[in-house]
Amino acid sequence: MAGLCHQFGDLAICPVTKLEPRAATNMVTPSNPMSDKGKWPNGLAALMNARGDGPTALARALSTHKQNVDRWRNAERKIPLEYAEKIAAHYDVPVTEVLFLHGGGNTSAPLISWISAGRLAQVDHVEDMDTARRVQAADLDPGGDWIALRVEGDSMDRISPPDSIIFVNRSDRTLVPNACYVIADESGGASYKRFRPNPDRWEPVSVNPDHEPFFIQPGAGPRIIGRVRKTVLDL
Repeated sequence: MAGLCHQFGDLAICPVTKLEPRAATNMVTPSNPMSDKGKWPNGLAALMNARGDGPTALARALSTHKQNVDRWRNAERKIPLEYAEKIAAHYDVPVTEVLFLHGGGNTSAPLISWISAGRLAQVDHVEDMDTARRVQAADLDPGGDWIALRVEGDSMDRISPPDSIIFVNRSDRTLVPNACYVIADESGGASYKRFRPNPDRWEPVSVNPDHEPFFIQPGAGPRIIGRVRKTVLDL
């Protein structure tokens, strides 16, 4: 399998199915009378749909032909590594998100500010989401509506230390006892807390005793932005 892997620094990215080597080219890849659609699954279609890109515009950005982009998007041809790297740079995503369906098992999310997260309590989309660096995590629901936030402060340090990254599913807002959420705060930003019932309250999960819970008045609770499902910390 080693010969089938893509090497990026000390990270080897290995596909599940065998990928025959194909030299990168700017020529139009020949068509097959029998449809090969779906033969080479990849993440290009999802990236193009998410950004609203058409094949002509992307082909121009990559200095290749529209037919190549169409065939890569339809998984009729393997994306050459040279172009996978160009596509990854164009969309500012890891190359695994281009080469493999669902990022090879990973899910990516825009890493946005806490102020932008707070605004998501009022609107469905903020500008930061289009320009933010994207980060990845494994074992997340690919159907979720994900954002990522870098943890500031120590109010949740027993779960998410300062400078760790949390992944928040905006599609999951149902309150579950002892689950953690990002909620809109009074300043227009957002905060990260654990929900506890009886009585309903939002609690810190911290070794710092200065952080205290706040209780929810009936009908006056903060707006929930999404449920936190994963914390990632670089060592």
